[in-house]
Amino acid sequence: MLFFKRLFAWWDGATLGTLWTISRGGKFVGRDETGNRYFEEAEGKGTGAGKTRRRWVIYKGYADASRVPSDWHGWMHHTFDTPPSETPLPRHAWEKDHQPNMTGTIHAYRPKGSLASARERQRTTADYESWTPEG
Repeated sequence: MLFFKRLFAWWDGATLGTLWTISRGGKFVGRDETGNRYFEEAEGKGTGAGKTRRRWVIYKGYADASRVPSDWHGWMHHTFDTPPSETPLPRHAWEKDHQPNMTGTIHAYRPKGSLASARERQRTTADYESWTPEG
């Protein structure tokens, strides 16, 4: 059963193709606080216009790019050369902990008056009045 999950379920972990590619030419770089694992192309010339090494993330659980913290996002996109596991970014007192994007889930923000919300918004004196033809 795990074989078929790895073969077809790209949204929940890594597929067989990704695991094969990483096992042949990737090296483990680090893990973030949520359990996502990060890899980089081991030795080689790299690919693409800038000849940069490829970098991968294998998500723990559901694959959602918003679950990658900002420091690892910077490393994945070659903004930082050294991964956060070696040189962590300094944290400021005003920074909040990373939160994944909740849009489209039951935990999404639904303000008062939203069609998806059960709450009804309070009426105001400046409410919109729809146009009606005179006839």
